[in-house]
Amino acid sequence: MESSVVVGVELPVESDGLRRSPEKNLLQVRMLGAMTICQDGRALALPASRKVRVLFAYLALAPRAVSRTHLCELLWDVPNDPRGELRWSLSKLRNIIDADGRRRVHASADAIRLDLTDCFVDAIEIARATAEGLEKLAPEQQRTLYSLFSGDFLEGLEIARNPAFGAWLTAQRRRFRGCQVALLEHLVRSAGNEEVFGYLERWLQLAPFDRQVHEILLTRLARHGKIREGEEHLASVGRLFEAEGLDMAPIRNAWRSARAQVSHSPLTDAAIATVCAPEDQTAAPRRASIAVMPFVDRSSATSVRGGAADALAHDVITRLAQLRSLFVIAQGTVFALHERSIGAEEAGRMLNVDYVVSGSVRRDGKRMSVTVELAETRTAHIIWTEIFDQTLDDAFLVLDEIGNRIVASIVAEIETIERNRAILKPPASLDAWEAHHRGLWHMYRFSKAENDQARHFFEMAVRLDPTFARAYAGLSFTHFQNAFQGWAAREPEIDRAFESATQSLMVDDRDPAAHWAMGRAFWLRGQHDQSVNELERTIDLSPNFAMGHYTLAFVHSQAGDPDIAISSSDHSRDLSPFDPLLFGMLGSRAMALVRLGRFEEAAGWGIKAAARPNAHPHILAIAAYSLALAGSLDEARAHAAAIRRKLPRYGIADFLGAFRFDPDGAALFRKGAKRIGMT
Repeated sequence: MESSVVVGVELPVESDGLRRSPEKNLLQVRMLGAMTICQDGRALALPASRKVRVLFAYLALAPRAVSRTHLCELLWDVPNDPRGELRWSLSKLRNIIDADGRRRVHASADAIRLDLTDCFVDAIEIARATAEGLEKLAPEQQRTLYSLFSGDFLEGLEIARNPAFGAWLTAQRRRFRGCQVALLEHLVRSAGNEEVFGYLERWLQLAPFDRQVHEILLTRLARHGKIREGEEHLASVGRLFEAEGLDMAPIRNAWRSARAQVSHSPLTDAAIATVCAPEDQTAAPRRASIAVMPFVDRSSATSVRGGAADALAHDVITRLAQLRSLFVIAQGTVFALHERSIGAEEAGRMLNVDYVVSGSVRRDGKRMSVTVELAETRTAHIIWTEIFDQTLDDAFLVLDEIGNRIVASIVAEIETIERNRAILKPPASLDAWEAHHRGLWHMYRFSKAENDQARHFFEMAVRLDPTFARAYAGLSFTHFQNAFQGWAAREPEIDRAFESATQSLMVDDRDPAAHWAMGRAFWLRGQHDQSVNELERTIDLSPNFAMGHYTLAFVHSQAGDPDIAISSSDHSRDLSPFDPLLFGMLGSRAMALVRLGRFEEAAGWGIKAAARPNAHPHILAIAAYSLALAGSLDEARAHAAAIRRKLPRYGIADFLGAFRFDPDGAALFRKGAKRIGMT
């Protein structure tokens, strides 16, 4: 399997912005530019062989030991004795970096790793700071990091006829250019008038199609009264963007706005209008945006399109679009950018999206390995990365399964980030998207007070954007919770849940969340068949919508097909293994097993559900009654005691009143409750 190199993202950033000062290290390594290795301030003579130097760089950035086989495939194009050449190269490295009893090259029969914990490596410092968040650093710390960039990563160390290494080198250069641009973006915000234009010029060189840098530059020029320079820049960038088929309207609008704010501008509004396009007054409500770049096929040196890599990227794009919670860049655009050798980081800025996905596919005999990364465009921060390595019994089934897991992980990671970002903003400053995610943050706390807060923010979201289907679905869920948990009068809350779900469907009947909300509302009304129909429609619209699979398990676990409940529960957990509603997924499985008479299994799953940190009393009751039916009365009584510490008068009537079991299922749970005195 191909090694995945995620540059140092697991390493912490200390308060000074650098792990340690380079002057204080025994060994200082520079890779951002021409490679140099210094010891006690003295540059060491490096081997003439490029392969020795790139071997060092590759091992230095690898997060784990790298197999000898992979290194041979990476750097030697079918020599007579690749392992012999690798041994020779390692001996050269030892001569450079192993000294004074300090062993830094660690080699086993199978793998190689470097121990550079006492060294300063510029690329690792940059990657570490980016991973931890450049915004956490003071401007002086950011300038110190920026000073580490003296050129392209491993400048001058290209190796001919080594496509695997070439692909890695290209990816790393793009990654570090993205880090440099993200750093420049932060520096521009804090820079004084004298230095800001230097930073902006470098930013423009690295990312000429980044709309934001042009908008900032034009605003700065206007503020400094440099109107002629601004007009000249607007004209030149207009030609550049038009040649690439990119939209210039936002940049023209930024220039018009900047000009309008300059009180000493000699031009009239009519004159300004001659160089500025009319502002779009019908901007669509904001959603998080994402671009999924075509995956790279590492299986061969050829660049033939249309294989498993392209199929997987197309599948991920389609599935994300089906969820309708994100603005997804169309396949044609990202594939066109890829054909022009534009990397994920640059493409994300060209397209002005919040997130970008990139990855690679490698087939090796009966195995397929897929590496995927999700990154924030503006910060170059890798949010999530994963390697999927599976046996290739059926290529289509494997791709389908991997696609499911990729999409579910992407959505979960983005939703978590957006929720956490929204909770930090003052409520009065929230837009509809942010208010919705603020509502989700409170909703997943599962208490009456938090549910009330969630309802408040969902109501704010639909007030700010009456076309926001997911906000109506969230509002419906808060009313569902009030009815299910007994936090408010049940019947009025059932009606409100149904009304909000109806509104969600009216706004967008192709949003799976709208049908999910309606499925729950039908269940509250006791309309089992209609509930199942809506939930199945949810899954038809988006097979990756984990909440649809979970809720189908929830409904079937009580009065439908318990086997479907078990498979749906399992699938929902595969799609979202760290979901806030994981306790419900586990609890639904336990209830289905009770109805099948498999009490010991049910008890095991019930215990897992009750152990979740946000499990509510109904979930604890599933564990207590399942344990009682399995004959584990002491454990059952312990769970019953935990329930009554929260709700002293809780009993089987509360449990059965919340759920909708068929008569046989209800009888089984009454039997369990009777055994532990909760009748």
